[in-house]
Amino acid sequence: MKKLILLLSAAVVLISCNKVGKGEYLISGTAKGIANGKTIILQTQDPNGMGLKSTDTVKVKDGKFEIKGKITEPQFYMLQVESVNGKIPFILENGEVTIAVNKDSINKSKISGTYSNDEFVKFNEDLVKVQKTLVDFQKNNTPAMNKAQQTKDTAVINKLMKEFSKIQETVGAESKKKYLSYAESHPKSFISVLIIQGMQNSPDLDAAKVEKLYASLDESLKSTKPGKAIKAKLDQAKNPTASAATAPAGAAPQPAAGSAK
Repeated sequence: MKKLILLLSAAVVLISCNKVGKGEYLISGTAKGIANGKTIILQTQDPNGMGLKSTDTVKVKDGKFEIKGKITEPQFYMLQVESVNGKIPFILENGEVTIAVNKDSINKSKISGTYSNDEFVKFNEDLVKVQKTLVDFQKNNTPAMNKAQQTKDTAVINKLMKEFSKIQETVGAESKKKYLSYAESHPKSFISVLIIQGMQNSPDLDAAKVEKLYASLDESLKSTKPGKAIKAKLDQAKNPTASAATAPAGAAPQPAAGSAK
């Protein structure tokens, strides 16, 4: 009987701690050093391609803020803090997302709380390591480049540009490998479906690889907007005349999917 009471008590605690229902999100934020009354703006990409659109705003109170709403699938969002330069990118999805705003260095803000956001943070940390040599080169050689440009020393400018291009090419290749290996090993991550969509829009498209990666995705990701967009392009590539056949009379046939992104 005592065990049953303990189990029931634990169940009550779990239910009371669950602040988010199905299809809901909760952003629990801390904004240390941000004055009371400052606005936090939640933004996402406008579906018509008109930049970012604001979907919600709240005020900071005692260094904290909270935003709650409904969402049907994972999607990239941004947080804009009034009077702070830069935005905080994160993945909004069903669940509780915790964001600790760093007002002095917005890109050092901490994000956690859901699988996609934990993966997003780890993925970015790995990518920063891959790109470190490029960042270090820029940091170490910026004074020399500025001086060479002021004195019109073309020999130094050309030398630095050549070295930079070589490092950039190497880092680009390593980054591409990182994206691919991640998508291959994380079929349940929202980041993977975005990587595959990016591959599909690349000039050096490997259609067979894209199709294989898409097939390995979790079914929940295939039903997202980027997942459906990938499937539509795969279908169009297999049957490019389908859109023309279904077009209204007098309408021009739709071109095949391009590589622009």
